[in-house]
Amino acid sequence: MTPPPTDAESPLPHGLGRRDLLKGAALGLGMLGVTGGASEASGATSDTQPTLNAIQKENAITGTTAWLLTKTHIDPDTRYRSPRIEGYCSATSVRPGEPLSIMVSTNPPAPFTVEIFRMGFYGGKGGRHMTSLGEFSGETQPDPDVGDMRLRDCAWEPSTTLTIPEDWVSGVYVGKLTEQKDGLQSYVIFIVRDDRRADFMFQCSDTTWNAYNRWPDQFALYDDGNSEWYLGAGTATSFNRPYGKYCQVVDTPLSIGSGEFMLWEFPMVYWLEQEGYDVTYASNLDTHADGPGLRRVKGFLSLGHDEYWTRTMYDNVMAAINDGMSAGFFSGDTCWGMIDLLSDSNGHTHRHITRVDHFGPIDEVLCEKYPAVATLPHKGPDQALMIGGRDIYPVSGGADWTCSAEDHWIFDGTGMKNGDAIPGLVGFEWHGAPADIPGLRVVATGTASTGSAEGTYAATVYPGKKGNIVFNAATIWWADGLAEPPGYIRPATYTEPQGPDPRAQQITRNVLDRMRHHDA
Repeated sequence: MTPPPTDAESPLPHGLGRRDLLKGAALGLGMLGVTGGASEASGATSDTQPTLNAIQKENAITGTTAWLLTKTHIDPDTRYRSPRIEGYCSATSVRPGEPLSIMVSTNPPAPFTVEIFRMGFYGGKGGRHMTSLGEFSGETQPDPDVGDMRLRDCAWEPSTTLTIPEDWVSGVYVGKLTEQKDGLQSYVIFIVRDDRRADFMFQCSDTTWNAYNRWPDQFALYDDGNSEWYLGAGTATSFNRPYGKYCQVVDTPLSIGSGEFMLWEFPMVYWLEQEGYDVTYASNLDTHADGPGLRRVKGFLSLGHDEYWTRTMYDNVMAAINDGMSAGFFSGDTCWGMIDLLSDSNGHTHRHITRVDHFGPIDEVLCEKYPAVATLPHKGPDQALMIGGRDIYPVSGGADWTCSAEDHWIFDGTGMKNGDAIPGLVGFEWHGAPADIPGLRVVATGTASTGSAEGTYAATVYPGKKGNIVFNAATIWWADGLAEPPGYIRPATYTEPQGPDPRAQQITRNVLDRMRHHDA
């Protein structure tokens, strides 16, 4: 929500080193027998082998690291844009059997190809090649005018349309775009969703990716023409445009075209699929449009930087929690900005977002520091009543994630005692102000600091009305403690997380297993 310092330019990963290859040491089907993986619905008996769930079957297929971008270029005048080749998709999520159009621009014109990969574990490779499209004759597509509310809404012609095959498993997919003159690359990204029952739903935070996307230069939800960090109403952004390179905290070429997915979310996807958990994937927009669909899972997972929600999203998740769905907010700054969804000029629904309010009570200090926040209606419900905690000033900052409830079941098998800490795991934004919910426990707490301002973060767990649970990790960086996929670049702002930690992994298993074994 608030602007941290930007890291220096990070080196481009031109290939994999020995350390990347060692990450895949748990190869083949060995991953399938780990704790928590197989679904209880497998029907296994002492005389039979467990039936593999859809994710386990998918990850038994040979993977590849060919999904990695190896040659990128950012226009220095824009700081974020990759004009040599860039694109976007016609939908954030799509079911098998449905069409997906991919719009691509090359400047100067150049032939290009599209390779589609599903992201997962795949023996440590991180992805599986699904199909190749093209070669296509690339053209320079027009930049959109600046519209009302500084909206930049591309109306590019489709370069190709793909009907999603029926056998593509739900997941996060990237299209690797490669122009054929100089080999320059970027991504498009989309989610394949389904309607099956599963243990967990992984919600990608794509409305937040959109809000922070500055493509082509200074046109994020935060750019009002005067400030790069405006926090009021009256601006809008569109899904009808490429994702520029991410604009803060970590400087990684893998964010070119992929929003924030590679930064905060992919490490948990990689770990969940390595562990063999039964997981299905969805967009923020699916949470908005399909509230009843939340009832098909035992646990809802919010990841990373999940800041921008509609009121309908909030109401849908709260209703599902009240009906017995568990939730894991492995995220920070979650559900702070309230947005409305708008149609584009062609009548396609949910293609634009605009900030209209924020969730939670008035924070007087935040209003003083960011006056535009004071102009919002302040009518949104308290995010803490869903999550267990909420944003409080200074919102940003870093800290160790320090145990404060050693007797709580989330620490079973970790060996953690009060005062023990996972170094640097809190950042770059967090939750504090634990809600007054019966049975809520603060399981980790401490002081998060920006160097010039401090606040108290609080990770929480509370029981739902039907024996379900809600866990709040209170940090954007939780997934850093789970896995380090190929190409991953660790953030280092305010503090630096230290990567995979067996205690963070075990806490996550404990939380997920409670969710999975609960029957409302």
